[in-house]
Amino acid sequence: MTDAFEDEDEIGARKRALSNRQVLGFVARFWKRRPVLFGFGVGLTLVAIAFDLALPYASGHLVDTVTSKPRGDAGAWSALAMFIGVYFAFAVVRNIAHRFWIPLAARNMEEMTNEGFAKVQAFSSDWHADSFAGATVRKLTRAMWGYDSVTDAVTIWLGPGIIVLLGLSIAMLLRQPLAGSVSLAVVIAYLSVNLWITERYVRPSNLRSNALDSQIGGALADAVTSNPTVKSFGAEQREAARLAEVTAAWRDAVMVTWTRFTDVWLGQNLLLVVLQAGLTGSMVWGWAQGTATPGDVAFAITAFMLMSGYLRNLGENIRMLQKGIDDTEDVAAWTRLEPQIADAPGAPDFQPGAGAIEFRDVTFRYKAAGAPLYDRFSLKIAPGERVALVGPTGSGKSTFVKLVQRLHDLQDGEIIIDGQDVSKVTQTSLRRAIAVVPQDPALFHRSLFENIAYAKPDATREEVEAAATRARAHDFILRLPKGYDTLVGERGVKLSGGERQRVAIARAFLADAPILVLDEATSSLDVETEGLVQAAAEALMEGRTTIVIAHRLSTVRGADRILVFQKGRVVEEGRHAELTARGGVYARLNAISAGVV
Repeated sequence: MTDAFEDEDEIGARKRALSNRQVLGFVARFWKRRPVLFGFGVGLTLVAIAFDLALPYASGHLVDTVTSKPRGDAGAWSALAMFIGVYFAFAVVRNIAHRFWIPLAARNMEEMTNEGFAKVQAFSSDWHADSFAGATVRKLTRAMWGYDSVTDAVTIWLGPGIIVLLGLSIAMLLRQPLAGSVSLAVVIAYLSVNLWITERYVRPSNLRSNALDSQIGGALADAVTSNPTVKSFGAEQREAARLAEVTAAWRDAVMVTWTRFTDVWLGQNLLLVVLQAGLTGSMVWGWAQGTATPGDVAFAITAFMLMSGYLRNLGENIRMLQKGIDDTEDVAAWTRLEPQIADAPGAPDFQPGAGAIEFRDVTFRYKAAGAPLYDRFSLKIAPGERVALVGPTGSGKSTFVKLVQRLHDLQDGEIIIDGQDVSKVTQTSLRRAIAVVPQDPALFHRSLFENIAYAKPDATREEVEAAATRARAHDFILRLPKGYDTLVGERGVKLSGGERQRVAIARAFLADAPILVLDEATSSLDVETEGLVQAAAEALMEGRTTIVIAHRLSTVRGADRILVFQKGRVVEEGRHAELTARGGVYARLNAISAGVV
């Protein structure tokens, strides 16, 4: 099986799995958030347990009354009423307890999902680049239900079950020491063997199948979001075959997991046979010896019926608990993972100014690179200056913009914007002051209005339409059946490339940020529309510091300064005419762009 869909996060998942205790501690922190609901749920569950423990006593009392009293004696009816009343009380109290567990679980599952999502959002671009989006979504949703499984197993089944089993065993020990000894021995062995085998024998295979389950999500998302590429190469069968590799590996892994769970289940049933034989046999032996009454035998039979039910539930819920723990483990591990790029403690918000940018002795290296891309790199951009970055792929143009946005942290040096070190202010406020129009804008599967207003969520209809008009998007939007309420599809697939570009430009108009980044923002437009948008862009750039990442040199001739990058260094700078006349690197690139050489 190829690891084509296994990201770094998945590769390490089985190596760095948290212990059961650590994941349980993570879940317990959510219980503590609502002590009233949790307290009532536990309290009522304990009351229900007390009624459950009383059932064998009521059964024994009924049998003793029936066998010792004359026919028709009123005491038998009282004993029957007690027997029925105990079970009725158990059922009612247990039901009421569930009404406290329900809101506790729903609210905690909501918060776990929201907080897990917020944590993922806070992770760096590198983390997201190393992780499949589909796998991340799968982990979040799986953890939500994992919490539900853990909570149900611990608070509704395992905890009450252990109390009932130990309580009945002790009661048996007091009535008939031999039967009680057998009961205690079986219960302790059952619990110990289940917990030990489930963690040591079942859990490793369960983690493996969970990791492969996440890979299925990653593989599906990868192929579905790239469906236009798949179709353009007629590669549907090839993608189906690649997914089949992942699902086949998951099938093999999950079969191992389920088989191991079945092995554990066999051992549980063998222990139940021992309990049944030992419990009823010792009571019958006691009756034969004259040390046990018919009521004691009825007590033992009722106790066994209760215990066997609880033990079966216990076995199933130990498996459910382990699966829930494993399903929750990824999100629990995320909470222990510090954001790769974190705000400094007490960091103030960035205060937008005129847009002055300065790199001071910046050293930066990507984590997978041996040598730094920037080595003691210094540069100043004046407020309102229009600067174009040109150079071959990998020369440092895009990295420059990413560092301005603080999408990566530096190894040394500092970046100062409007007199503020970008590493000392909050990331959110910094990025709000920088409007970016990417070369290939990805839109949300929301309405056009929402996509444009993403730059300013409280924008009015008039503001959104004004921004779209300036970006030459208003007319094509009005031609759509639902206008600004049209849904654009995932990543904006329902729009053409030029339409997506104009929506992204409209969003930048609305952002009204002092710093503007244009990553060849008109590259997807036809010649006529490009001219219109270039004119609009000129108005947008007025009074703003603008950084243009240029791939086509014809778009940067009006820049105040052109910076030519090579291997993380600026090897030439100046205006278009100056650099062309100099006959250096820029002149050569310009000649290639113009088709002269």
